[in-house]
Amino acid sequence: MSDHPSTYQPGSAIERWLDTRLPIVRFGADLMTFPTPRNLNYWYTFGGILAFCLGVQIVTGIVLAMHYDASGAGAFLSVNRGIMRDVNYGWLIRGLHANGASMFFIAVYLHILRGLYYGSYKAPREVLWLLGCVIYVLMMATAFMGYVLPWGQMSFWGAKVITSLFGAFPVIGKPLTALLWGGFAVDDPTLNRFFSLHYLLPFVIAAVVGLHIWALHVPGNNNPVGIEVKSKADTLPFHPYYTVKDLFAISVFMILFAVFVFFMPEALGKVDNQVMADPLKTPAHIVPEWYLLPFYAILRAIPDKLLGVLGLAGALGVLFALPWLDFSKVKSMRYRPTYRTFFFVWIVACAALGWCGSQEPDGQIIKGFAGPIFIDYDINSVTWLSRIASLYYFAYFLVITPLLGLIETPLPVPDSLFTPVLSHPAGVPVGAAAAPETKG
Repeated sequence: MSDHPSTYQPGSAIERWLDTRLPIVRFGADLMTFPTPRNLNYWYTFGGILAFCLGVQIVTGIVLAMHYDASGAGAFLSVNRGIMRDVNYGWLIRGLHANGASMFFIAVYLHILRGLYYGSYKAPREVLWLLGCVIYVLMMATAFMGYVLPWGQMSFWGAKVITSLFGAFPVIGKPLTALLWGGFAVDDPTLNRFFSLHYLLPFVIAAVVGLHIWALHVPGNNNPVGIEVKSKADTLPFHPYYTVKDLFAISVFMILFAVFVFFMPEALGKVDNQVMADPLKTPAHIVPEWYLLPFYAILRAIPDKLLGVLGLAGALGVLFALPWLDFSKVKSMRYRPTYRTFFFVWIVACAALGWCGSQEPDGQIIKGFAGPIFIDYDINSVTWLSRIASLYYFAYFLVITPLLGLIETPLPVPDSLFTPVLSHPAGVPVGAAAAPETKG
């Protein structure tokens, strides 16, 4: 896919001059004509949606940084009074930025699930997958630091709890924690460090996204069938076929985004964060943002602090190792029904971890799981559910995936993309025989 010939022809003397020195116009033109598998569905539009989200976060973040006071005394007021009330359209800019983080993670989780389902992590796209995992980790770090900046109760105590985890490491733990804090406790130096890094990391993410796109255009896109492009009949130019598709998907996504910004701006936040940080008053329940809850549940499920931190790191580490854990030659789960079943159970386990991470560490009464019956549960039941879901999370990658890759018998896979896409007689070119129907 990377060796497709360029079709760009400079149309003016200026373009010819520039093309011999900095062929940026040729690069853009080649991206538009890039041969793309003809069977990509709407699950493949989340790359464009994520680029849109990143652009929104960078632009709104730059504007917010102009009005933010990175001090313990002024951070909360600069956000909740200065930006929200005194800055022209500050409420809109902050709403876009705060809710944009959640929209970013919704899109990235769907993007990851699509990659897992269609086997986009397999050869020859291992580097593409690894760069995507790096982007995900950078997103988590950036989001956590951004969550601290409003300097509300949940921001302050969230920073205190998460940064103290580094102290679990022997020898380097305490010096590393002191480096993050900038002293002996979470205070103004901590806020300044987090503000600087939160401002810097989106540009690092943008740079890695550039590498991610580069790595994508070397082997080309994966596709729902999971087989490589074999002829020109298997492809379409990226423009206009997929630019229009991406623009439509982005437009629909923007509607969801706008619903939260204009009608539910605080729905995804925490009420405790509307109160200024108080180091002497601990919130009843300290939790991170919703997109970090599964990892928080894994952390809490392990009673030992160091092992809990290692478990959290391992939950991310298995994603990096996945290309070498799946031994199956078939990429797409369309043709792996047994593996597909385990994959859907894994999604349920992740959802259970998210729910467990959001629960208070106290017993409480829950209604609704068995009709009108009240179900009483305590910390032990939530903890054990977290442990069972965590065990399945790791077993899926470390046991189920390698084992099924060796013993599962997949369904027959089509010989080319042209066959399943244009198998209907109406789609077959004149003079060609209708291809047989294929499963999946």
